[in-house]
Order: sequence, then structure tokens, then C-alpha cells
Amino acid sequence: MRCFVTGGTGFVGGAVVRKLLAEGHQVRALVRRGTNTRQLDGLEVERIAGDLNDGAALRDGMAGCAWVFHVAALYAYWGYSWQQFLETNVEGTRRVLEAARQSGPGRVVYTSSIATLGIPKGGMPGDEETPVTLADMIGFYKRSKFLAEKVAQEFIRGGLPVVIVNPAAPVGVGDHKPTQTGKMIVDFLNGRMPAFVDTGLTIVDVDDVATGHLLAAERGTIGERYVLGGENLSLKQVLDILAEVSGRPKVRTRIPRGVALAWAYVDTGLARLNPRHVPAATPDAVRVSAKREFFSSAKAIRELGFSPSPAREALRKAVDWYRQNGYVSQAIGRH
Repeated sequence: MRCFVTGGTGFVGGAVVRKLLAEGHQVRALVRRGTNTRQLDGLEVERIAGDLNDGAALRDGMAGCAWVFHVAALYAYWGYSWQQFLETNVEGTRRVLEAARQSGPGRVVYTSSIATLGIPKGGMPGDEETPVTLADMIGFYKRSKFLAEKVAQEFIRGGLPVVIVNPAAPVGVGDHKPTQTGKMIVDFLNGRMPAFVDTGLTIVDVDDVATGHLLAAERGTIGERYVLGGENLSLKQVLDILAEVSGRPKVRTRIPRGVALAWAYVDTGLARLNPRHVPAATPDAVRVSAKREFFSSAKAIRELGFSPSPAREALRKAVDWYRQNGYVSQAIGRH
């Protein structure tokens, strides 16, 4: 089966491409000029030059494709304006889905995020039905993904066969940038995480997320959305697992969120003075940590046959990959 993928040069999109190829599908990938293509290098992928602004490239890429996976997104907490998030995540999604409407694939899988979902009070995990509004979205990324999902729902109401997936915090092979969660792992491995805040997240192997995308294309109900998560863990639990699988010392110091927020303001101030400096955490990221982002994948497990692997194995894969690919200082070693 021929498939078209946006975002194939990224972390999740690259995993989707690899999974499609492993299952015997033919893959076309949209490739922005000048972007790093290491995720696609060595793979039998037809590359379509263009970006989310290029309607002709999108239509050419989708021509004759049974499945379209729109994975591309701007994911960052620093260094981009609201206009850039709006143009890429919201209007980019609109252009992709409009091209799909014209091209007529059998199924479109849109990659949203758990960032668009509500979080219940009391620490219970959220799901696809937890109430949420735009006012609950903290930061440009969350707001843009919330609005982009609304665009997808508009096209669903217009008859486009779209299934939405909401991945949690993916870790594992191929996180080249790395992502926010990946940066936390790299910082831990390099001894740059002396303390933690009391928060939580849903850890999932990026390869399981990719499998979830294919399951959504095969079995997902048009118009529905599916959380693709794994284990709900406190940040302290994640760090303890990282210590166990890496041989690095445990992080034992917890800092109050107010202190973390104050430092985030200082760190972002330094970044504004020095363009080469990337803040360890922005104020928005600290505010997001005030709620444990725990989510249930019960619907995907029940309806798609989604089966996430243990978080320990996903984190071990991530540790091994970062070490093998030069993200960890050799001077640090394993102890």
C-alpha cells in the first residue's frame, strides 16, 4: 500500500516511516528543503520536496496513496513566535487536509497530542473525553495543537476520513533534536539534572506510537481520537528508572515549583541576551508541570489493539541510543 507522510524527518514521523516500511508499505515523505534527513537516510523512501505551505507538493505526494499520515508539527517551548506556531501547526494542518480532500485517500491519520486533552483534578488520568477548553492551554505549542485539532474536526464534519491520535511523551530511538522529554534524559545522563520538581508524565516508546498510527489507519473509527500512551510515572520515578538502566546516580533533591519558576525566568532572560543559550526550562514549561500529565490509553487498547511496552524498556532504549549517538559526554562514563 502506498502511503504519504509529513514530518518523516522528525522523531515520531521517522518512527512511522520505519514501521510502514517494516510492514511492507511504500512510503512517500514530504521533505522540506534544507532539513536534516538523517531519519530517512538509507531507507527506501520516495522524497517529495516541499513543505506545509506547498499545496502542489502535498497533492503530488498524496496522489495514488491509500493512507496519509500528517505527523509534521512545530514542537518547542522556546525560540518561536505565535505566528510561526499558527502557520505551521494550524494553517499547515488545514493545507494538508485540504490537499487530502482533493486527493481522496482512504484514510488520514492526524497526529495531535495529549497536550490538547483535559487533565482531571485529583491526579486521575485524563482521556479522550475529559473536558478542556482553549483557556486551559498553556503556551504557544499547546494552543496551536488545540486549534489544529479543531481544524481536523472541521474536515471530519465535511466528510474527510480522518482519525486523530494523541501521543503521550515518546522516548526511544531517533530523537535527534532531542524533544523536551529527550532533553531531560540527556541532561540526566550528562549529570546536568541536580534536582527535580514534583510532576508526572506518560512515557511511551516511540516505536509503539508508530504502531498506534498504523492501527489507527487500519482499525480506527473515522472522527474518533485515540490516546497513544504507556505508563503514568512521576518525574522522580522516571529519574529513578533512568538511574537503574544507565548506572548513573539517582537524583534525590526536590525543588519547590516556585523556585523552579523563578529560575526559569532567569534562564530565559539569559537566553534573550545570548542567542546560543537554550533555557533548560521556560516559565510555560514549569507551569505545565503543575499538573501531572497522566492519561489513559484504554480506548486505543480496546478499539485498536494498541499494546504499549513497559516504560523501563522504552527508557533503556533511549539511554542506549543517546549514548551510541554521541549525546553523552565520554567523561561522564556510566557512574
